[in-house]
Amino acid sequence: MSSSLRGRSVVVTGGSKGIGKGIARVFAGAGAKVAIIARHADRAEAAARELGGIGIAGDVTDLSSLEGAMAEAARHHGGLDVLCANAGIFPPAKLEEMTGEQWDEVIDTNLKGTFLSVKAALPYLKKSDQGRIVITSSITGPITGYPGWTHYGATKAGQLGFMRTACIELAKYGITVNAVMPGNIVTEGLAGMGEEYQRTMAASVPLKRLGSVEDIGHAALYFASKEAGYVTGQTIIVDGGQILPESLEALAQA
Repeated sequence: MSSSLRGRSVVVTGGSKGIGKGIARVFAGAGAKVAIIARHADRAEAAARELGGIGIAGDVTDLSSLEGAMAEAARHHGGLDVLCANAGIFPPAKLEEMTGEQWDEVIDTNLKGTFLSVKAALPYLKKSDQGRIVITSSITGPITGYPGWTHYGATKAGQLGFMRTACIELAKYGITVNAVMPGNIVTEGLAGMGEEYQRTMAASVPLKRLGSVEDIGHAALYFASKEAGYVTGQTIIVDGGQILPESLEALAQA
């Protein structure tokens, strides 16, 4: 599977850290030409240097910024074959205290940012013979919930609604649109939630561990591959079985 990505041009938004950087690392390891787009040019460039790619400043809430970033990636790599729409934020805020500004910030970055990333990449993806869009959604929102993340959950569920119509509209260009739904993955953001959170979350996973960013990257790599050319509008849950037990007692009985 990985050989079908060799030499392909891949853009990863939000690729300077966390899951995005893990996705970029997996694609680079498969021989793809990777461009990392992030809000801060220095962070994008630092991550790209580690992977042998290029780093580009781009704001997923700003269409003109993204259009410039996609054009630069296409110029540097001779086109664009794969968009990994990964950029996202998850600042916690309980519903009763959440402000309209906090809601809008998450919606603009996670949901509108997905739309704008696709829109900016589309002229280049249409020219590819292996056009792929891979969205980083989550189990939170579409399947599960977590206090403080009503805005985040809404965006992640919204991404899947966006995907299911976008894949129909873009099928005429041979472009597929799919989504990866991570569970609890070890990232800088998760580390910030404390060791106790990580311990209790690992205890709720049948595989008894949290996932790695590369676990998400390999799922994205499949959706981007030539072999997945007849797969569109679909999701892969990568969570170690987290959503399956009906309670911790169910795991205790296993």
